[in-house]
Amino acid sequence: MSVVHPDLLIAVSDSARPVRVVQQGQGLTGAQAAWAEANGFTGKAGQLLIVPGEDGAAAEALFGAGETFEPMTARSLPTRLPAGDWRLEGIEGEAARQAALAFVLGGYLFDRYKARPERGRARLVAPAGLDLTETLNIAAAAALAREMVDTPAADMGPLQIETIAREIAQSAGANLTVTTGDALLEENYPAVHAVGRAAAPHRAPRVLEIGWKLDQASLPLVALVGKGVVFDTGGLDLKPAAGMRNMKKDMGGSAHALALGRLIMQADLPVRLVVLVAAVENAVSADAFRPGDILSSRKGLTIEIGNTDAEGRLILADILTRAGEHNPDLTLDFATLTGAARMALGPELPPLYTDDEALAEGILSAGRAVGDPLWRMPLWAGYRASLESEIADLRNDSAAWAQAGSVTAALFLQKFAPTTGAWAHMDIFAWNPRARPGHPEGGEAQALRACYGYLRDRFVK
Repeated sequence: MSVVHPDLLIAVSDSARPVRVVQQGQGLTGAQAAWAEANGFTGKAGQLLIVPGEDGAAAEALFGAGETFEPMTARSLPTRLPAGDWRLEGIEGEAARQAALAFVLGGYLFDRYKARPERGRARLVAPAGLDLTETLNIAAAAALAREMVDTPAADMGPLQIETIAREIAQSAGANLTVTTGDALLEENYPAVHAVGRAAAPHRAPRVLEIGWKLDQASLPLVALVGKGVVFDTGGLDLKPAAGMRNMKKDMGGSAHALALGRLIMQADLPVRLVVLVAAVENAVSADAFRPGDILSSRKGLTIEIGNTDAEGRLILADILTRAGEHNPDLTLDFATLTGAARMALGPELPPLYTDDEALAEGILSAGRAVGDPLWRMPLWAGYRASLESEIADLRNDSAAWAQAGSVTAALFLQKFAPTTGAWAHMDIFAWNPRARPGHPEGGEAQALRACYGYLRDRFVK
């Protein structure tokens, strides 16, 4: 299982050794300077040098800040520092608090399927002013999203996502409604049913809806919506092997929506909350939906299927419509929706789509503050024509002339998004394609901390 040890971050320690954050070019003196020079330590961002004491054991560490310290570089420290207690020196205030959060984020480990001996680990003393509980909750939310993404589809199917949603709801005293299998047709989720109906019966599609504080009408209502495709074969428009290899992560949107929902409830933010997840497997069988089919949607719009591998937007169409029935003040949706987003911005910078200027700036600003970046992309009206169909209200694969696949996917979702309040869509990757210190290859939480920071800033006065 994934491990984020609560004791990675501790309140006090009498034996903590210093991790000195050293700016590039900053003068060191005496034996420290000699040791740094002998080992090529210049203060370059992310450099780490262990300084031994007289007994040869680690006495302190020098950590490079570069020209300007970025707190998230501290994600590398838990796996690089020797076991024992450490404290940050050379930074203070919000930079130190964000570095402490980064330290815990960097302690994530997914070893559910590996036998590993128990070993000592580095621990960090919380800097002054840190809210220890909130920091650990944020790190745990990121770990939950990452663990769900990392877990193979055989062990993270629709039922397992339902189980996680149930545990989250029960721990917060929230309500959970589950609609499964053919009941989706009775409850008017036809697109969700169509995408998931080819899966084995024990992996039947389902819609999960968590409701929290819904009886407190004076509070603003926030809706979180997540794409939960537990495995995406591409359907009858089958993906090639290379494209299918990491499709266990195609439920990353649901993982983010559930993790953020849990974090909101743990923080007891003054909002009403609805979390909506469609959990399906896009499988291949005799009952799979086909290219050329016309699907109904909860909103009443018909959708011509041009490509069965553009399935995520279909399930989101139904649950975004359901979110709108709650008349939310704010809707945030998370989805590993398009490869085009990666072509535009790469794996580390997810696009943000919204037509609300204040919301865009609020999320982007919060992301910058906590080192969880996004990049705003346009809902370009000129490409809406690419979604037009000759025989249905719209098509699920945009016409080739538009080319901008992430933009056209967002425009598709916009047709189903709630209109009572602001809406934002995040086309996340939820994956580290390369391992580097503090960022193991595999599941990654993206936009989660940015959105939480925005919600906290907006609703906590």
